[in-house]
Amino acid sequence: MRTYDAQACPVPLADLRHLTVTHVGFDGRAHRGELVVNADVASDVVGVFEALYTERFPIERMLLIDDYAGDDDLSMAGNNSSSFNCRRVAGSTSWSDHAYGRAIDINPVQNPYVVGDDVRPPAARAYLDADRSAGATGEPGVVREGDVVRREFERIGWQWGGLFTDPDYQHFSLPDA
Repeated sequence: MRTYDAQACPVPLADLRHLTVTHVGFDGRAHRGELVVNADVASDVVGVFEALYTERFPIERMLLIDDYAGDDDLSMAGNNSSSFNCRRVAGSTSWSDHAYGRAIDINPVQNPYVVGDDVRPPAARAYLDADRSAGATGEPGVVREGDVVRREFERIGWQWGGLFTDPDYQHFSLPDA
């Protein structure tokens, strides 16, 4: 973890786990992905990704944040599904849930973070009007009400950022951990 700074990060490296999981890509084939999560959620997260693979929910890319030099904007622009990133909440001095290894972003392009007129990543603007209702069909990789992604993260007690005042459709996190 080249971007990990033991002096700055709120979680010791010993409390994090490196996971390698298989996921279905947008090409329909199996791919190996990597995530770093907090040790206390590692087993649950593996279970979530096993279910996503079994139900063939597509994930375009799953690389460590180091592949993007720790830059969240670059990772989102690359449609990278990721977890640990020792960073603050954008525009804040508070640590992000990602800095604790208890948050995961899924397909950021298909599932944008929206604050007012700002859409992150910019390419996600094309997905602002995606139908996220239960049973909807359409673009692959979009998180929808009642789909396997929502069901599995909710099963382990995580919340979906799509329900936030400023919707963060890509974001799942363990509240008040």
